[in-house]
Amino acid sequence: MTGRTTPAGPDGVPDKGVPSASRPVPLRLAVVGNPGNRRVDLFTAAVRDAGLTAPRVVAWRDVLRDGGASFADDEIVRIDSAGEDEEVERTLRDVSDPTRVEGGARWYGRFLTAVRSLDGGVRLDDPDDVAVLFDKRRCHRVLADAGVAVPASPTSGGAVEVRGWDDVRALMAEHGMPRVFVKPAHGSSASGVLALETAGPGRIRATTSVEMADGALHNSLRVRGHTREADIAAIVDALAPDGLHVERWLPKASLHGRAADLRVVVVAGRATHAVVRTSRTPLTNLHLGGLRGEWVAARQAAGASWAHALDLCERAAACFPRTLCVGVDLLPSVGWRRFAVGEVNAFGDLLPRLTGLPGSGAEGLDTYAAQVAAVLRHFPDAAHPARAPAEFGAPRRAAPAATHPHHLARTRDARI
Repeated sequence: MTGRTTPAGPDGVPDKGVPSASRPVPLRLAVVGNPGNRRVDLFTAAVRDAGLTAPRVVAWRDVLRDGGASFADDEIVRIDSAGEDEEVERTLRDVSDPTRVEGGARWYGRFLTAVRSLDGGVRLDDPDDVAVLFDKRRCHRVLADAGVAVPASPTSGGAVEVRGWDDVRALMAEHGMPRVFVKPAHGSSASGVLALETAGPGRIRATTSVEMADGALHNSLRVRGHTREADIAAIVDALAPDGLHVERWLPKASLHGRAADLRVVVVAGRATHAVVRTSRTPLTNLHLGGLRGEWVAARQAAGASWAHALDLCERAAACFPRTLCVGVDLLPSVGWRRFAVGEVNAFGDLLPRLTGLPGSGAEGLDTYAAQVAAVLRHFPDAAHPARAPAEFGAPRRAAPAATHPHHLARTRDARI
């Protein structure tokens, strides 16, 4: 394939593909990411700590420049985030300023093209799964169809096109939703998200990290409130061409007087790590001022419902069985007895220094070490990794015998 990166060993020497019969075949890993990025560095450290040779790193900028990359048949390939690199961001979104919010649809199309241009190897991330995970409308429909509790949404599966502010207002009125989240369909890290609430004629408020400057939208690290409808309409109208997802804003549970949700990492079918995120605003993302809490507090608050919460995350991850690891955003309702899945993230494992949940099989391991351990279990035949099962999974956790009220609601309608 002209212009593509050729398969090579970890030392950069072209691979002959003929292992020595006198020694066992080492497991070979590769990662497509941004060299020097913390995600790539943390994964590389986990691989080395497991006694394996460091993974071959294939740079997204090279994939985009060369029109693809090739991998040896026995290379196990991890796809990582293309974020936090200005050159890659410019190539994917055609923006000169990395803080710009617009360009999500362009980014989505080009990123999927790049993912599908990867040739050979055995994948830890399925391209079709990635395509769904980076479209909030499609992801919502897949989860709802599987009976996973999600917030109600009129845009689920792309059923309704949102062309601008007037459409958002009409959907809120038609579906009886005075409080909604408006999300860019292909966004991440709360980029472009608005928490929108109305209270009677003329009373409206949008909470967001978006700021308008010089006629363009920019991400900010400061969450702000907008109360002028004209300002809110201008933001929504600017975001709409890239696609918008609208869903009911569910009242969240609280911890220590702050709104709370959880990021739960699921590796090979098992919920292995959980972190509580709390905030005084509707946006709990840690980079927007949210505080990282302890899962123990959530477990104590949830009581007997904790096992159901983890089971819900595992069922959400099971919708993407050909992808080793996902991060599930879990929304606890007031009282910590009911839960819904807000989003499932393809690259939701960046939780440095967080170790595994008791009973998860990942005790003492961070999210990257847990994935490496799962790889070692899943691919015992390093010489022929493609012989391993195509789907990742783990024995399902036994649910408590008592009937959970949310299960009854789920049988009627997965959308709450």
